[in-house]
Amino acid sequence: MKQKIYFLGLVTTLITLLGVMFKVNHFPGAGIMIAFGIISFVLIFLPVALRNHYGTEGNRQNSFLYFITWLTGFVVFSGMLFKIMHWPGAGFIMTLAIPFPYVVFLPIFLVVTSRDKNFNIYNTVYVLFLLSVVSVLSAMLALDVSKTRIDDSLGLSENYNKLENVLDETISNDLQSPVVREINKILVIVDDYQDKILKYEGITEEQWNKDPSTLPNKTKRAVIGTGKKSMVDTRLETGLKNLISELKVTPGCEEISESAPVIFDFRETPEGNFEWTNRIFRENSLSWVLIYLDGLETNLKLIRSSIN
Repeated sequence: MKQKIYFLGLVTTLITLLGVMFKVNHFPGAGIMIAFGIISFVLIFLPVALRNHYGTEGNRQNSFLYFITWLTGFVVFSGMLFKIMHWPGAGFIMTLAIPFPYVVFLPIFLVVTSRDKNFNIYNTVYVLFLLSVVSVLSAMLALDVSKTRIDDSLGLSENYNKLENVLDETISNDLQSPVVREINKILVIVDDYQDKILKYEGITEEQWNKDPSTLPNKTKRAVIGTGKKSMVDTRLETGLKNLISELKVTPGCEEISESAPVIFDFRETPEGNFEWTNRIFRENSLSWVLIYLDGLETNLKLIRSSIN
């Protein structure tokens, strides 16, 4: 039985490592291998290994410790998986996963093992060392993946800005169209948002357009306010709502109106006003918000240029 468990652990580890190598080299199939390897390790290998160990050396006094050991592995490796795959909720799970071994597992481990007179103190040292390694790796993974994602994303703004330069030379023939007027209003709001963010960060729009990597606080959260800490600027949210409504009633723009929520990453929710603004500007990094605004500006100008 032990040989089968060892083999299972070896296979899941090799699949995960192979997936990581593919991920580093941007080969296809990396995500599938990483997900399969980690999920198999947590849901198959770890329970089987712990159950086998409990059946040979465990007792009723430390049965809860086996469950907490599995739960700790589940939380930590789930956080790593979500972070690597950029799945929604990754930041929250990583925030939970990093302190979880110390806050939950370690106290229970020390209480349970202190009751066992034959327990070797060196095992505690090994566990502490392992927890330190896991926490350091988790923190480094979170930082590295976030940095890589941000660096890759900054290139989008450069492409958006190049396209904008072309679109600025192409103006819609129907300048009196209600849709064009709404788009122009939103473009003014977008420029104002960008100007406020860039001024607060101490760089000019020219610097950002030329080299987005000059942004000093890329991972900082972006909050758009009206001057009061308790107030949130919802002009952009209102403007996009009005534009989508105008597209729906404008002949020839019906298809655009249906695609607009996806294009703008905009959707109304049961929570009511401000939910979209909070999601975009409070839950994302500063660099992502600026990239989003650049992309929104480009998409708006594309729609404007298509209206005759």
